[in-house]
Amino acid sequence: MMYPYMTLADETEIVHSQIIEEDGKKKVIVNFERPTEEGFDSARCVLPDYKWIQNDGYSDSEMEFFEKLLQSNAHLIYKYAASGGVRIA
Repeated sequence: MMYPYMTLADETEIVHSQIIEEDGKKKVIVNFERPTEEGFDSARCVLPDYKWIQNDGYSDSEMEFFEKLLQSNAHLIYKYAASGGVRIA
């Protein structure tokens, strides 16, 4: 299950998984996706290692921005992943 986290000004949608336990480690998968005329740009990162397992269409500078965004938001993403996503009224 993927939960919405944030939408950026360029329409990049950020979503995250629930917490996934693997080999005694709690992981969260974070997806970035932006609509284009040809389909979508997309990127995927696995926390807590900040391991990028996909990048289709995003520039190096955009990926650097995403890395910094994840570093400053990882604690919130884990919190929301553990509780079933952001609670919106």
